[in-house]
Amino acid sequence: MSARAIPACLLLSGCMGTQSALAPAGDQARALFSLLGLMLWVAAAVYAVVIAGLGWALWRAWRRRGADARGEAALLRGTDAALTRALPLTAGAIVLGLTVLITGSFFADRAVFATRAGPALEVRVTGHQWWWRIQYRDPAGGGWIETANELHLPQGQTVRLVLGAADVIHSFWVPNVAGKLDMIPGRTNRLDVTARRPGWYRGQCAEFCGTQHAHMAFDVRVESPAAFRAWLAAQVAPAAPSAGRGAAVFQATCAACHAIRGAGAAGRAGPDLTHVAARRSLAAGTLAMTRGNLQGWIAQPQAIKPGTSMPQIPLTPADADAVAAYLATLR
Repeated sequence: MSARAIPACLLLSGCMGTQSALAPAGDQARALFSLLGLMLWVAAAVYAVVIAGLGWALWRAWRRRGADARGEAALLRGTDAALTRALPLTAGAIVLGLTVLITGSFFADRAVFATRAGPALEVRVTGHQWWWRIQYRDPAGGGWIETANELHLPQGQTVRLVLGAADVIHSFWVPNVAGKLDMIPGRTNRLDVTARRPGWYRGQCAEFCGTQHAHMAFDVRVESPAAFRAWLAAQVAPAAPSAGRGAAVFQATCAACHAIRGAGAAGRAGPDLTHVAARRSLAAGTLAMTRGNLQGWIAQPQAIKPGTSMPQIPLTPADADAVAAYLATLR
């Protein structure tokens, strides 16, 4: 690859639609994108005024040089005088630009962090090292239903995200949908989001939180209200009972840390796995959701994500395969 192609690749990678502030898919992200556009226009206008002022000063000094026999000394004195006269115009342009930016920033901030009256849906998002606990209210029973590392949002509806942290400071950020907001232990922050464009997007922890901070991502699905209701109804349902070898090994080795509703596993240290196979990825976006990746994650979590809180469990290859096969049925 040539040296000139490298910057082009970097620019293109920053414009990917699945994680980009330049492709807003929600009201809050669009407010921030508009602020960015305003910043660019103001910066361009101030730059143009400064360049024009400098050009005018130099042109005036150059014209007056010919009328003075002292040549270069006269040019320098004339340039200095012209720049002095242009200074008020330049300073005025800068002050005006800053005033416009402060005003635009104020209104963008209000649009991003405004609290909407009576959102139809409240979702709890808790950051852990290095994964996301996500809880939805059961529309029938009123209890909380858990999933992990995958956030579903109904298109066109305001959702209130209740953000918290279980261990260290994290930061919730889905560039396509909204700006980032810190998640601080012992404190609850709230962020109302309204997603408009359906599709898959990528969220990321935006506050350094340890060695696997870069691998603390999550998937975001914006879908029609009907599709969202169907997804939530599927999440509410417990897992189908299983008496196979994989279920037995899971109960003996994994149930202390993970929950599977309907299967007698109620651990809270790790993610809820009731419908794990229906998710797009595992290990907080580190691996695609496949049976092979499930088996690899079960057998060698520390090799895949060093420092993760999931311990290395001494399973035989046959047992790891059996557990992976069992989890692959939990949809």
